[in-house]
Amino acid sequence: MKKHIGLSLLSFSALSLSVLFSSAASAHFPLMTCWFEGDKVACEAGYSDGSKAIDYDVNMYDYDDNLVAKVTTDKRSIAEFTKPESDFYLVFDAGHENPVEVDVVEISVK
Repeated sequence: MKKHIGLSLLSFSALSLSVLFSSAASAHFPLMTCWFEGDKVACEAGYSDGSKAIDYDVNMYDYDDNLVAKVTTDKRSIAEFTKPESDFYLVFDAGHENPVEVDVVEISVK
């Protein structure tokens, strides 16, 4: 009987580890790409598995960490801002991973 309990415990442990590692392997993380379009700043938010981030907030902050604007992504997973005169950075926080930050110096014309 001890051998049967030991095998059951070993099987359960192996199953638990496989579930743990398979969920870690399928985990995805947030991504955001931004570009300038005339007097606008556009950002596409999504995830590393290729899925879109629809109806998520993207925040624009000045370099003093003041919230300048907040825009929700549309059905294309895009948020558009009016380009401010001062320097800024953008943040996409999906809530379950580390937030993505894009600084104005990283943005170019598409």
